[in-house]
Amino acid sequence: MSSVFLDAKNIKVQLDHSKTLTFPDVTIHHGDAVLLLGRSGSGKTTLLSVLAGLLRPSVGSMTIDGQSLYAMSSAARDHVRGQNFGFVFQTLHLLPSLTLAQNIGLAADMAQVTPEAGRLDYLLETLGLKDKAHRKPDALSQGEQQRAAIARAVLLRPKIIIADEPTSALDDDNAQAVMKLLKDQAKDTGAALLIATHDDRIRPHFKTIINLENLMRDKVSEEVA
Repeated sequence: MSSVFLDAKNIKVQLDHSKTLTFPDVTIHHGDAVLLLGRSGSGKTTLLSVLAGLLRPSVGSMTIDGQSLYAMSSAARDHVRGQNFGFVFQTLHLLPSLTLAQNIGLAADMAQVTPEAGRLDYLLETLGLKDKAHRKPDALSQGEQQRAAIARAVLLRPKIIIADEPTSALDDDNAQAVMKLLKDQAKDTGAALLIATHDDRIRPHFKTIINLENLMRDKVSEEVA
C-alpha cells in the first residue's frame, strides 16, 4: 500500500456557541480515490475546507505527508496548498476577461510557480482544447469550460485533486464524462482524488466512500492538536 498523504483525525468544527460538526476520520494514501457523500448542508464543504488548510478545526489533528498542517503559519499552509492541491469547483471561476489558456495558468501564476515546459500544451491537447486556447470563456461550451477547470487543477501535477460538487449540475452523460476526465487526470499525474457531492450517480466510481450524516454534536471545548 502507498504511504499516507493526508490524515485527519477527530475533526470537529464549532458552528456557533452550542453546536459543532463532528466528522469521521479521513485517511488518504497517495493515488487513492475517495468520495465524501452527503446531502446539501451535511458539512461536505466545511470538511473540504479543513482538509485543504483553509479552515482551522475547533478540535482534531490534520497532517499532510506527516506534517501538522495547522501547526504551520498561514503563509506556510498557503505554500503547501499551492504545491500539493488542485481544486475543481461546481462554480468554475473562469475569469471572463482571460483566454482559456490564461485561465488554466492562473492558479500557477497565483502560486508563483512555473509549470514544467510543455505541460499546458499537453493538457490542451489531451483535453481537446488546443483549438480553443485563445478563446474567452463565454465562447466556450459548458463542457469545454469544465475541461478547462480540470486542466487548471492539474497543471502543476498536484498530489491531490479536490472537487466540490463537480457533477451535480450536469446531465447524466456530462456527469459521467467529467468523472472520467477527473479519474484519468488523477491517474496521469499520480494524484489522489477527493470528491465531495450529494450526487449519488457517481458512487459506482469509488471503492472508498465516506458518508457525512448525523454530524451535529454538543458544544466542545478541546483544543486543536
